[in-house]
Amino acid sequence: MRVPARSREAGPPVLDDADRAAGVVSAYARKAGWSGLLFAGLLVAALVLLHQVPTLGASEADYTAFYRDGGGATLITVGLYLVPFAGIACLWHTITTRTLLQVRRPGSWAEVPHWLHLAASVVFVCMLFAGSAAAGAVALLTRYSDAPLPGPDIARALSSVGYTLVFVFGVRAAGMYIITTTGLARTAGVLPGPVALISYLVATFLLVSTTFHPAILLVFPAWVLMVSIVLLVRRPTGVTS
Repeated sequence: MRVPARSREAGPPVLDDADRAAGVVSAYARKAGWSGLLFAGLLVAALVLLHQVPTLGASEADYTAFYRDGGGATLITVGLYLVPFAGIACLWHTITTRTLLQVRRPGSWAEVPHWLHLAASVVFVCMLFAGSAAAGAVALLTRYSDAPLPGPDIARALSSVGYTLVFVFGVRAAGMYIITTTGLARTAGVLPGPVALISYLVATFLLVSTTFHPAILLVFPAWVLMVSIVLLVRRPTGVTS
């Protein structure tokens, strides 16, 4: 008498290469989105706190009174300590975005914009670090030293160096980052057409702008916020050629 063999339990489904690739792309899109949100939030917070520093158009009396009374020194110090974390988040966002685009389009690593994208991000972070340090140097001195404060001419000169590094060089690096990111993401099918068009307009504005108004620094994190939301809501999957 034959005894029917017991049916084996079905094992877990085996994922093919396309499913695994889709999962990897989706995971990196999520990482790029959340790191972008973190970077935008940290950068805006740091810029708001550092905005306490007297502007280039402030009078010598304003500079003297500000640093003599210690006005805003604590807030500026907190802003200075936030800047490195904003830079780390920016690099994190850059690398996850690059990895997303490279997984999405494996051949993109051989393209010039792929490396310009990384270079623009590194230059922006360097200019942000150096410019913030220069602009907040006197405030840091008032917070942690009892040494005589430098005159308003020195404070203004340091602010001028900081403004030059950030507004002249850093803003252009941010514009190049937007251009390269948009081009690579558009080719990979990650960004929709309207978002890409807005991105190119924003990048053009940053590249040709000559203003020293602090509001211009909010344009870059606003763009990163927009792209990050798109990546989280419209999460790409799969691999293109």
